[in-house]
Amino acid sequence: MSETIYALATPPGKGGVAVIRVSGPAATASLSALTPAAPLVPRQARFCKIIDPVSRETIDRGLVLYFKGPASFTGEDVVEYHVHGGGAVTRAVLEVLGRLDGFRLALPGEFTRRAFENGKMDLTEAEAVADLIEAETALQRTQAMNQLGGALSALYHRWGDDLKKALAHLEADLEFPDEDLPQGVAPEVFPVLETLLSEIKTHLDDNHRGERLRDGIRIAVIGAPNAGKSSLVNALAQRDVAIVSAHAGTTRDVIDVHLDLGGYPVILSDTAGLRPAQLGAEPQDEIESEGIRRALVQAQQADIRVLLFDAAALPMLDSDTLALKDDNALIVFNKGDKLEENPVDIPVHDALLLSVKTGRGVPEFIAAVTARIERLVGCREMPSLTRQRHREALQDCRAALERALGAALPELITEDVRLAIRHLGRITGRVDVEDLLDVIFKDFCIGK
Repeated sequence: MSETIYALATPPGKGGVAVIRVSGPAATASLSALTPAAPLVPRQARFCKIIDPVSRETIDRGLVLYFKGPASFTGEDVVEYHVHGGGAVTRAVLEVLGRLDGFRLALPGEFTRRAFENGKMDLTEAEAVADLIEAETALQRTQAMNQLGGALSALYHRWGDDLKKALAHLEADLEFPDEDLPQGVAPEVFPVLETLLSEIKTHLDDNHRGERLRDGIRIAVIGAPNAGKSSLVNALAQRDVAIVSAHAGTTRDVIDVHLDLGGYPVILSDTAGLRPAQLGAEPQDEIESEGIRRALVQAQQADIRVLLFDAAALPMLDSDTLALKDDNALIVFNKGDKLEENPVDIPVHDALLLSVKTGRGVPEFIAAVTARIERLVGCREMPSLTRQRHREALQDCRAALERALGAALPELITEDVRLAIRHLGRITGRVDVEDLLDVIFKDFCIGK
């Protein structure tokens, strides 16, 4: 924290404008070195020359802004240089900053980490910054913005405050038994703990909605060879992401495609055709066997399975694909154009019929998948958990409260409430987080 850090805060490469951010105790010293000496007014942009203090050469003309701490993103003095986004310009400014005493290039996520360490945000809000940067759909953006706005931290802080009040009553009852305290202080705490426990259980029982929206809903397309799995994936992606061939077994590995379906982030997986009974011992069959094994693993891990059948093969149904039918499966028959000449009844209730070749039925298929996703993630008034880290800490908090409510001795009740507070504090970063910080911020982009 005693060092001044700097980094390019916009993506590298050519662009209209590049922003170079500086934060730390010597941030204003860079102004004296790189710009005319007249002092900057905080939060007012100045258009001026940006020079090399050694050669006195003008590097660029751009905007310079100064944010005086603690009223800044990091809570420290922050300076931003808005220059033309060419590689030569940004490299020159970064090189000049690197020559200044006490300056170094920022680590990934270090600006946001300093904001957390200076009390500008808690860990849930810091994580929301990364989620907002990574957001690719409207729902991901909305969820990240709600979390960045404090929706999640406000809930946890309220729970933490209630637990602290309960702990104060319990400790008073323990430490001052002879004092003139209200009778039955500890019993009054139990309704508070029971209410909190109920709210935490409801919060955890969210079908992993937040994590699914953040990471993407996994949809696996499963079926026999030549059912049209790769063609369907290509049609949904609107580009050729998978090789399509009349030769059975063309797809040997899982191919993931990231899509936006109705605002929901989706990871659509094309898989190898299921035909385990036809595999032999030849080397190429060993490769296909591995592809089939991976397809089955993908089917087990998927949030939604699209079981694709060849309508032209009716009334026969592929038994290997049909064996994967469950409540998470969507039954789809492809090559519906083949049935126009030879109509056949679809033997599966609520199955969809489409033709990737003609496009008929594809919009209805997309609507059905979107409806499945909506049922899967649901809609909740309470803000959703977005990370496994949050879930594990809340599960520990729940376990501590359950022990407290079932404990016989007041000392044990008090200790479990104290543990519940610590588990809850791990989420927002109030306690025991030093070992988590490197993990949380390591995936941030440099400059944020």
